[in-house]
Amino acid sequence: MNPSPSPFAATPSPPYFAVIFTSRRTDGDQGYGGMTARMVELASRQPGFLGVESVRGTDDFGITVSYWASLESIRHWKQQEEHLAAQEKGRRVWYADYQVRVCEVLREYGTL
Repeated sequence: MNPSPSPFAATPSPPYFAVIFTSRRTDGDQGYGGMTARMVELASRQPGFLGVESVRGTDDFGITVSYWASLESIRHWKQQEEHLAAQEKGRRVWYADYQVRVCEVLREYGTL
């Protein structure tokens, strides 16, 4: 049996950028699971994408952190056509509340 892939994104040495998306979901899937998988697949093909880490609790509160090489790559991702459609549906259907924060990672450390 193959070990499962690490839930940690393999990021380069800083500096790089992080987009922290926190959200509280509405009830029901309503196509959310499929769209989430599609967005990760699509983001992974974008120039400057470094990785993603995501978790959602049983209380429907979630945090997704995507890592990017530059602010420009984040701007391009935000304007990607399918991502724009997903953002609109998120505001309309999937999220009761959400917050987006863009940060520069200057230092990292851990056991990895």
